Amino acid sequence: MKTVPGESSAPDEGKPRRQGRWPVSRWLLLIALVLAAHVALIFTFGARKPITPVKAKNAPELQLAAGSSEWLLLNNPTLFALPNIQGFAGPAWLEPPHVQFHPLEWTESPRWWQLSAGELGNIFSRFMETNRFDRFKFDLKPSPQFTVPLVPLEPKFADASTLRIEGDIARRPLLTSLKLQSWPCADLIAPSTVQVLVNAAGNVVSAVVLPSHNSGEVRDADADQRALGLARAARFAPGPDLTLGKLIFNWRTVPPPATNAPAAL
Repeated sequence: MKTVPGESSAPDEGKPRRQGRWPVSRWLLLIALVLAAHVALIFTFGARKPITPVKAKNAPELQLAAGSSEWLLLNNPTLFALPNIQGFAGPAWLEPPHVQFHPLEWTESPRWWQLSAGELGNIFSRFMETNRFDRFKFDLKPSPQFTVPLVPLEPKFADASTLRIEGDIARRPLLTSLKLQSWPCADLIAPSTVQVLVNAAGNVVSAVVLPSHNSGEVRDADADQRALGLARAARFAPGPDLTLGKLIFNWRTVPPPATNAPAAL
């Protein structure tokens, strides 16, 4: 299909034409006109003229009579709040009374004390006669105190055999009453030392006779066996665990009985 120059095509005949956008200069001009209109309206309707009161003519006036100026003081707002000479207590606050000072003046003439020389010291003498003072003795060198030393009088030989407990077992009381005998011997017997092991119930589970460390001591086998038997039969108070200790038997010796001498041939 050919298109003749100068003629519009059939499809574009029914479409509306597009309007162009306003340029920036036209928008700025419009904004300036609106702003100028607002400013004009503000200056036209914004300025208000003050209302000038109309001065009254032939109006009545009130004036105070002559000599009544005290009524004007009522307009003072501090009349009752602050000290004021015109207030109800003005004379008491602002006009204090004048007090005259009268210094103390001594007008009496001096009087001399008339005292004879013979009366001097009488007052002190009467004071010493009517007052009693405690005596104080200076103990510069105290007298020596004699003391007598106390010398314990112990028997030369023990009256009976004794038992001494040493070690941890000493903290547990001994419940068994042990009867210690005396041994007939012409010389002293060395103590018998028995090492014991006590269980929690208080029974002796082990007993051993310890040897003597001094070679010059006299040991008695019967006394050691007796000490061993007494140690095994001993019973102590119950304790928390096994306890180890020593039982030391100090034997008392007595002279052996005298025997008849053989007859001489």
